[in-house]
Amino acid sequence: MVSFKYIAVASCAVVGVFSSPLEVFKRMKDSVGTPVDSASSSTPTGTGTSNGYFYSWWTDGSGTGNYNNGAAGEYSLTWGGNGNLVGGKGWQPGSLNRYIRTPYDDLLSLTTKRANKCSTCRTITYNGTFNCNGNCYFSVYGWSKNPLVEYYIMEYFGSYSPESAGGVQKKGTVTSDGKTYDIFQHQQNNQPSIIGTATFQQYVSVNKSPKFVSGGQVTVQNHFNAWAAAGMKLGTMDYQIVATEGYHSSGSADITVGQL
Repeated sequence: MVSFKYIAVASCAVVGVFSSPLEVFKRMKDSVGTPVDSASSSTPTGTGTSNGYFYSWWTDGSGTGNYNNGAAGEYSLTWGGNGNLVGGKGWQPGSLNRYIRTPYDDLLSLTTKRANKCSTCRTITYNGTFNCNGNCYFSVYGWSKNPLVEYYIMEYFGSYSPESAGGVQKKGTVTSDGKTYDIFQHQQNNQPSIIGTATFQQYVSVNKSPKFVSGGQVTVQNHFNAWAAAGMKLGTMDYQIVATEGYHSSGSADITVGQL
């Protein structure tokens, strides 16, 4: 995950910039194949499949972290210290965001077409526990290609709100699943991505009343539709996970991911 802002730290011996919280996912994808295991974890860092679900687990090697894949869509994560880490389970590819036309479309009623369109989408469910002290995030997170887009549906954030970052554009609001979200867009220039260094857009829905509620759900299509209405187009889906992130904080999560 690449942050909406970068804070230059001239007094530190750091190449380039010091990353703010949301950078972690982008580094996760950029580091696949070169795991960093100095944080304690029983599952090696990287991506893969577990009990029918795609998973991704990344740490920068600082602090402490322990990620485990459970049965079906379950994962657990504990963390602490001054590090960055993120893990989660989901799908590869993620939800389709548009109706795919077939040769029989002209014979179908509008109601049937709408039903077919919804059948390509995913309503994500999550259950379990999530506890955080400090800076952390709980989100539906994914990518699309052509155009290349990094996106977030953020259910919870800790001490740092993405909207406080520089350079973001507020594009509206969307109400879904009993929650109201602010919609933001931000351009990343020459940053790491799932296809290598590239310039791409970030789309973000941020829950205006951030909290974790076990038994929650996210109707992904509602966000995709709201983004499209704001001129924020998606392409072909890549992966999509329900992710827990910790940044210079401590906490624990035991999450079971599913879909309706």
